[in-house]
Amino acid sequence: MKNLVDRFGRTGFAAITSVIWLVPMAAWAGSADLSPIDKTATPAIALTIGVLMLAVWLVLVASLGRFPVSKRQRRFDLAQMSPSEKRWTLACIAFALGLIAWLNGAATVDWGPLGSAIGAGKVGPILLAVALAIFAIGMVAGVWFSWRRETHAYRRRSSA
Repeated sequence: MKNLVDRFGRTGFAAITSVIWLVPMAAWAGSADLSPIDKTATPAIALTIGVLMLAVWLVLVASLGRFPVSKRQRRFDLAQMSPSEKRWTLACIAFALGLIAWLNGAATVDWGPLGSAIGAGKVGPILLAVALAIFAIGMVAGVWFSWRRETHAYRRRSSA
């Protein structure tokens, strides 16, 4: 653990290890969504695992102060980041969350009625489909643009 903290910094280590509770929580959200329909999913198991792993992760994050971190440039170390880097990283996270929300909605919606309404030439559903496509394209473009700007800000900091 000491080597990982030194390699990624405290913030990077906390972000990377958050996957241990994010994945079970995502499984819980998906199974809770499907459970009333097919009665086969058991959301309580995934929620229990997610909550337990969240507790483990909180202990890991709380113990980060014990580990020494060498002085060097790290990309996602909040203490080292310039205001520009923080701003663009936050924008990238916001766009990524918007894209994830869109994908989550797209995965849990029955698209049959929309497709048949579009096939029938109804204006409202066509406009909805266009708006959904524009939103998805906007989120992807936002992630791409903000990541490039954040990378530029990081390179400016690391070269100084």
